[in-house]
Amino acid sequence: MLRVLGSPHRFCDGITRREALTVGASTVLGAGFTLPNLLAAEKRNTAVNKPNAIAKNVIVIYLHGGAPTQDMWDLKPNAPVEIRGEFKPTPTNVTGIQICEHMPKTARWMHKMALLRSVNHKAGCHNTLPSFTGSEQPVDINELIPRDSYPPGMGAVCESLKPAGTDLPHYVALPTVLGWGFAIDRPGPHGGFLGKKCDPLWSMTDPKIDKNPPAGRRPMWLGEPKLADTKLAADMTIDRLDTRRSLLQQLDREQKRVESSAAPGYDQTRQKAFDLLTASKLKTAFDLNQESPKLKDRYGHHLFGNSAIVARRLIESGVRFVDLYWDGYPSRHPTNLDPYWDTHSKNFEQLKLVNLPYLDQTYAALLNDLDERGMLDETLVVMMSDMGRTPRVNGSAGRDHWTSCYSVVFAGAGVKGGIVCGQSDSQAAYVKDRPVRPADICTTIYHLLGIDPDMPVYDKANRPVPISYGGEPIREILT
Repeated sequence: MLRVLGSPHRFCDGITRREALTVGASTVLGAGFTLPNLLAAEKRNTAVNKPNAIAKNVIVIYLHGGAPTQDMWDLKPNAPVEIRGEFKPTPTNVTGIQICEHMPKTARWMHKMALLRSVNHKAGCHNTLPSFTGSEQPVDINELIPRDSYPPGMGAVCESLKPAGTDLPHYVALPTVLGWGFAIDRPGPHGGFLGKKCDPLWSMTDPKIDKNPPAGRRPMWLGEPKLADTKLAADMTIDRLDTRRSLLQQLDREQKRVESSAAPGYDQTRQKAFDLLTASKLKTAFDLNQESPKLKDRYGHHLFGNSAIVARRLIESGVRFVDLYWDGYPSRHPTNLDPYWDTHSKNFEQLKLVNLPYLDQTYAALLNDLDERGMLDETLVVMMSDMGRTPRVNGSAGRDHWTSCYSVVFAGAGVKGGIVCGQSDSQAAYVKDRPVRPADICTTIYHLLGIDPDMPVYDKANRPVPISYGGEPIREILT
């Protein structure tokens, strides 16, 4: 079973979570083996690769906690000091577009990027469901495990459409479950009512604090995403594995009849788990030893940087949809400047010394790496957050929750680079022009993947639910 230890930190909404979060279901080869549940593939006649697909792959970079648009993508230098904050805008390589001065490497990639500065939703603060599904359904953000009645995420839809016989998952999440820092499995990146068979393959990680950060920076989480539950013990040979499988089949003979009637793909699911144990392609994607020291330096020697490299390697291996989460838990951080995005206090100090330099480094490195390998034109990279921050700086030099206006960034496959879509008002408080909803963002991603946004999925009551949730493709940013 995948276990993420809880944190004593009190989430900003007031709930303490010390409980251990367990993700997964019944074991197959002993404690910890959950691949049959994570990697089940539903046999569907609908293929995900349509003739009009522009993006072969998607990487979603998720800045969990609420990234401040006023201090990153939509600075307001002429606003009052309590609104504009401490950072100055800097030119990008596209005339007329400016972003934060602390993101100089990203500024050199604006010709490949499209900024959406008018995103908003009414689903509540820290609600991660809209970002991944397009649905603005309210949720209890402190639930330990999301309900299986929630809508499926975009990656889960890709997993459900995976052609029969595909030996790799189409949906992987790095470095582990969203919300790991608070022992909460956040809603959105799951199979939802499509079932656990459409959940992503979550990697595992054991993050540690960098005790010797680079000069001028504060500590960041160190570690690497690991492929969970697929490493054979040292004394476990393939022959022994086959013997164990034979024994398992004998023990399950009577039960299998019941399981098969309840889940027609049960045998194939179990077979796929065994196949992944002995296959090298997926495991190789997680092996960072195959990358050069120079490339690792470019991405950054920290958990987010290492996870971004693995994301690129997974896409190269044939995985269709990868989530890359930036998460954390402040109470475990020695400087109280956690690399997390819920900046109710010390917003500018945290962004300047932690979040922005690391994000700038890794994001620019990912775009550059994809571009050099000829992959950026077929890989869509989307950077988003669950919400934005208040225009007015509070008494603790922080910004509080705000869903009325924030930014999302598109780059890569099918994206018209070097443009800004939508406009906020003079304080980046409310949308002034061209409002964009999370459903529009998800619909745009489906459109670029060649998936019909009007395609229905069926909830537990067998009612058809269009995956677009009323969204429309954002035509202004499309090539």
